[in-house]
This record gives sequence, C-alpha cells and structure tokens, in this order.
Amino acid sequence: QTQLVDSGGGSVQAGGSLRLSCVASEYTYSSYVMGWFRQAPGKEREGVAVVDSDGSVSYAESVKGRFTIAADNAKNTLYLQMDSLKPEDTAIYYCAATAGYPLRPLAHNSYPYWGQGTQVTVSS
Repeated sequence: QTQLVDSGGGSVQAGGSLRLSCVASEYTYSSYVMGWFRQAPGKEREGVAVVDSDGSVSYAESVKGRFTIAADNAKNTLYLQMDSLKPEDTAIYYCAATAGYPLRPLAHNSYPYWGQGTQVTVSS
C-alpha cells in the first residue's frame, strides 16, 4: 500500500519562501507521476506542479517562475520549493501520486494516492 507523508508547511509573510517535502513508501512503479495540489477554503482542489518518472514537469500558470518541483528518487522524496509567496498561495497543500501517465496530470481526480496535507499560510 503506497503511503505519502507530506510536511514543511508553515506561516510566512508575503515574499517569503517555504519548502514542502513528501516521502513515499512502497512506491515501486516504473512509470509514475507525482505532484503537489492545494485547496483553499471554499475552493476546489487545484494542481500546482507535477513531475513524471522521465523528469518532465508541469506547473500551474499561477505559480510558474515562483515554485519549483523536484524529486529525489534515491530518497523516495518529492519537494516543492515555493519562493515569492503571495497571500493567494494560502491553502492546504497535498502531495499526490499515480502510476502511469494521466491524460490530465494537473487534475486532482487523476490521482489515487494522497498525503495528509500541510497548511501554508501567507500573510500580507
């Protein structure tokens, strides 16, 4: 059973940085996509950034140039470096994973495995 444990959230002021981490256990698929999603109060969960087993990445337009996703396969760990944070980035951030290559990699319903979520709060 694949398990994802995400961490690294916190409270920062606008313009600050945070790094999220997600450790995956028992994840042995040869091809996969892992990513970060977020959900703000009253809003639908949205894709932030994803990376596949070939190293290809995709970002939501709202975070391009500010967030960087990276995977350390030796450590089974996924990271999200978030710089130049804005108040609108405030949300619960979730790590997610799926085997294969979904047609819509930034769509949350493409992923069966989820972390428990970590809160990110950005104040102005």
